[in-house]
Amino acid sequence: MKRSVIGRIWPNATALILFAGFAFPVYWMFATAFKPTGDIISENPVWFPTDVTFGHFKKAVDADHFWTLVANSVTVTVSAVLLSLVIALFAAFALARMRFRGRRGFIVTFMLAQMAPWEVMVIAIYMLVRDNDMLDSLVPLTVFYAIMVLPLTILTLRGYVSAVPKDLEESAMVDGCTRTQAFVKVIFPLLAPGLMATSLFGFITAWNEFPLVLILNKDIEKQTLPLWLSQFQTAFGDDWGATMAASSLFALPILILFIFLQRKAVSGLTDGAVKG
Repeated sequence: MKRSVIGRIWPNATALILFAGFAFPVYWMFATAFKPTGDIISENPVWFPTDVTFGHFKKAVDADHFWTLVANSVTVTVSAVLLSLVIALFAAFALARMRFRGRRGFIVTFMLAQMAPWEVMVIAIYMLVRDNDMLDSLVPLTVFYAIMVLPLTILTLRGYVSAVPKDLEESAMVDGCTRTQAFVKVIFPLLAPGLMATSLFGFITAWNEFPLVLILNKDIEKQTLPLWLSQFQTAFGDDWGATMAASSLFALPILILFIFLQRKAVSGLTDGAVKG
């Protein structure tokens, strides 16, 4: 009995400590954003702000080019996620349902591409974009962000397509559906958890990406929020309230999306990894 109790306590205690370690910096960021400047610079830490102020958020929102960069980030991120999902759907179906020479090597290549650090390819990407006269454009960012998340998206969706019995697809075709209609009406609805998981992963990757936009886009009107955040901190110096407010605004979309999709996303990644 004593061993059983200890066996239940230590995993929960470990999980609680890890949760506190990861959650506290996020809480402190949001709490600091709402504190008056006097509480922020006080020698005695104010753990729970009582005097709430929205002035720091106003300063962040009123910063130069903020809304332009918000529009750029949303456009690039959403476009990259949608583009990767469309390509991955067709590629996953081909890998799961079709047999062709080099199929295994194709899958291994995608796994290797997923493990490769993109930072080592920044110079080659810059030369490619420069030679095509596409610097200071959102199009290269969209394309390369989509490529970044494509390997994991394909591998995850392939597991879901493989898990769908072929009999369902063949029955739909016997009833008069074409192969495309069978895919849309039978297979596609069953891919929802995988689509949510890969969409969340793609959104986080594209939303947070920093090195590529730093190299490719020098025009501030064509940059995105991660670069703006680093410049914001430099411009406002020791104004930690405004800096934390800007950081909170940057992190808020990801937190909201994760809260709504986290259950489906976790199950989607695990199921897609073990199926097929």
